Amino acid sequence: MPTLYGMSGSGNCYKPALLMQQLGLPFRWQEVDVVGGATREAAFLALNPNGKVPLLAFDDGRTLAESNAMLCYLADDTPLFPADRWQRAQILQWLFFEQYSHEPYIATVRYWVRYLGKGEAWADKIRDAMVRGHAAFAVMESQLRKTPFLAGTAYSIADIALYAYTHCAGDGGYRLDDYPQIEAWLRRVERQPGFVAMPGTP
Repeated sequence: MPTLYGMSGSGNCYKPALLMQQLGLPFRWQEVDVVGGATREAAFLALNPNGKVPLLAFDDGRTLAESNAMLCYLADDTPLFPADRWQRAQILQWLFFEQYSHEPYIATVRYWVRYLGKGEAWADKIRDAMVRGHAAFAVMESQLRKTPFLAGTAYSIADIALYAYTHCAGDGGYRLDDYPQIEAWLRRVERQPGFVAMPGTP
């Protein structure tokens, strides 16, 4: 049974945990005190030299880092990451979008505000980041006017990847009132079989 090293409340750690729940794949959860510096300790660095969670460790000694790599690996040969090349490319497009255009401005602001308590001290920095965060939301809103899920008509790991930090963006001060398609999509994701909420969220 694999062990998922993660931090409760982290969207990146939630992604593979949610996927494994939905696929019925058993796993152990190992809580890691990221804020307290546990990922920089020698024992953890021996598992992941990049010093980050999530980390998926298998019984045979193999380890896999990077949440979206885990999504691709775990969902392979399932409807959440289908074999059709074009469908997979559409999903991968959204996974790259999440890492380059979404997470740096939405997840990062949430971390600054919720975990570092920098809401007032870094007001200008946060405001600048939120301009790009809203630009990412606008891209999602546009797509969701066309299709019920991000990569088309079916729920996929693209939706898991983008749900993780979109649904808790309010922790960083974002408001989703101007994005009705995103709000409706969040509810569709939450109605998927096997869905479980991220620890620490309502």
